[in-house]
Amino acid sequence: MALAGVGLGFWLAGCGERSPTPPHGTGDVDPQFGHLLRAQPPLPTVRLWLGDQVVLAEVARRPVEIATGMMFRDTLPEGHGMLFVFPDASRRSFWMRNCRVPLSAAYIDPDGVILEIIDLEPLNEEPAPSQSEHVQFVLEVPRNWFARHRIGPGTLVRTERGSLRQTFFGVR
Repeated sequence: MALAGVGLGFWLAGCGERSPTPPHGTGDVDPQFGHLLRAQPPLPTVRLWLGDQVVLAEVARRPVEIATGMMFRDTLPEGHGMLFVFPDASRRSFWMRNCRVPLSAAYIDPDGVILEIIDLEPLNEEPAPSQSEHVQFVLEVPRNWFARHRIGPGTLVRTERGSLRQTFFGVR
């Protein structure tokens, strides 16, 4: 969820990112933050490779999907996650409004390289901003998944179609 603080130059997300403008004609969208007021249905998935590990990730691309993310859900199975795809690289900040599931999130650059990993506390609305201003993707997984699988900064994230950039933007 992007925070009102345009001067801050980054978006708040957590379980999702605030939409700059809510979709028209949707009475079940929070007018302040642009997220659904209920859990969103499962989104299309993509298989991600992080080294020798595989994650089946739902893909949040549309503003309301990004804004809603994992909100109002009670579980996230091991080996599953949610990949947030942003149209450009920027500083990102995630929080856990209406998120009950403990998560870890990887801030990822346009080339698919993990820049940093943060842990997010359920229902904590304190922002967790990225250190980098070059984040285009964010992958949320169950808390400590990255640590258990020895995945850290510098790890490349790919799909069966190639790089994240190729998969989502058709760019090599």
